[in-house]
Amino acid sequence: MKTIGMIGGMSWESSSEYYRIINEEIKRRLGGLHSAKCILYSVDFDEIEKCQSENRWDEAGQILGDAAFSLEKAGAGFILICTNTMHKVIDQISQKISIPILHIADETAIQIKKHGMKKIGLLGTKYTMEHDFYKLRIESQDIEVLIPDEEERDVINKTIFNELCFGNIQESSRDCFKRIIGNLVSEGAEGIILGCTEIGLLIKQEDASVPLFDTTVIHAHGAVEKALNIK
Repeated sequence: MKTIGMIGGMSWESSSEYYRIINEEIKRRLGGLHSAKCILYSVDFDEIEKCQSENRWDEAGQILGDAAFSLEKAGAGFILICTNTMHKVIDQISQKISIPILHIADETAIQIKKHGMKKIGLLGTKYTMEHDFYKLRIESQDIEVLIPDEEERDVINKTIFNELCFGNIQESSRDCFKRIIGNLVSEGAEGIILGCTEIGLLIKQEDASVPLFDTTVIHAHGAVEKALNIK
C-alpha cells in the first residue's frame, strides 16, 4: 500500500471527511483491521484564504508546495490536495516534488464520463466556478460545464466561507442550493459537481433530481485506488 500525502486544513471539516472516507474504503476493500497509510499536513486556512481573496496565488502555491515537499520527504507516495480551489496552483506545487498529484477534477471527470453525461453543472467557490483552471480540465474531456449566474455564485461563495467552513449547516442555505441546482437542471445539466469539499456537508443526493458528484468522496476513493495500486 502506498502512503497518501494529504494537504488538508482547507477547511479542516472537509479534511476530516477525507480521512474518514479513505479509511472506511480501505477497510471495506481489505477487511479486518486494515486502515490507510497516510500523512496529513494541515495548513492554516486563514493564511490561504487571505492569499485567495487578495489574489496572492503565487504565495499560496509556495505554502502548499512546501507542504507537498514535506510530505514527500516524510515518505508519501503521491499527493492529495484536499480542496478543489487550490488545484489552481497545482503546477507550482508539482515543481516542488517528484511524486504525482492526484487531480480532483480528473477523478471527477472519469465518474461523469462513466455516467455518459455531456453537460454538467458546477458548484464551488467563486474561484472554482469563475476561473478556468477547473472548468477547462473538465471540458477537455468533452463535457460542457454550466455555472450559476453571478448572484447565485455570490450566495454559494458566502455560504461556503461564512457557514460551511465553520461547520455551520443551515436549512435555509440547503433550500437555496436546491433552488440553484434546479435552475442548472432547467438549463440542461444532467448532473451536478459539488466542486467544493464542504458542499457535501450540506447537500446530499436526496436534495437533487439528477446525480450529484461529490468531489470529496470521488477524490478520496481515487486515492484509495492509487494507494492500492489499482490505478
